[in-house]
Amino acid sequence: MKFLNNLTDQQLVHLYMDGDSNALSTLVTRYKDKIFTSIYLLVKDKYLAEDIFQDVFIRIIDTLKGGRYTDEGKFLPWAMRIAHNLCVDHFRKVKRSPAIKTSDDRDIFEVLNFSEAGVDQRMMAEQTHEKVRKMIDMLPEDQREVIIMRHYADLSFKEISTLTDCSINTALGRMRYGLINLRKMMTEKQIAL
Repeated sequence: MKFLNNLTDQQLVHLYMDGDSNALSTLVTRYKDKIFTSIYLLVKDKYLAEDIFQDVFIRIIDTLKGGRYTDEGKFLPWAMRIAHNLCVDHFRKVKRSPAIKTSDDRDIFEVLNFSEAGVDQRMMAEQTHEKVRKMIDMLPEDQREVIIMRHYADLSFKEISTLTDCSINTALGRMRYGLINLRKMMTEKQIAL
């Protein structure tokens, strides 16, 4: 099982398609934090995010078992596209767009890895992340989405443009305006990070 960690995503996909279920477990472990965090930041509900996260991997399994996987070597962007589409589908079903709200639920930080630091440093880091997350929550949806995908899911602008069905320049512009708006909020509220 240990050797699986050294394999590429493409190799793991092929092993899974050949019947090795440990290969899929390795892929899930490799990307669960990025995928779950992105879903959670879009839907802002831990239980809903967990449901969508499970649905993502059900879709992945169905696609792989059905032999329909074609994004050779691009497993994470493909999985993120599935996650994004399932989030969009959810909001279409409830006939509303994601609410821009702040919440005191800090569960998101359970999936972010803080280095083992002193209690005071951890508290300061958590407070900083909380302030940033609240400000991100106040951004317009398109700007918030690009910032989440870029910084939390570590996707390229090309991948973001594909996921959001816009040009790379539009994605870059949304990122730029999102960062400008975050700076304005920091200045207006005199927030020091």
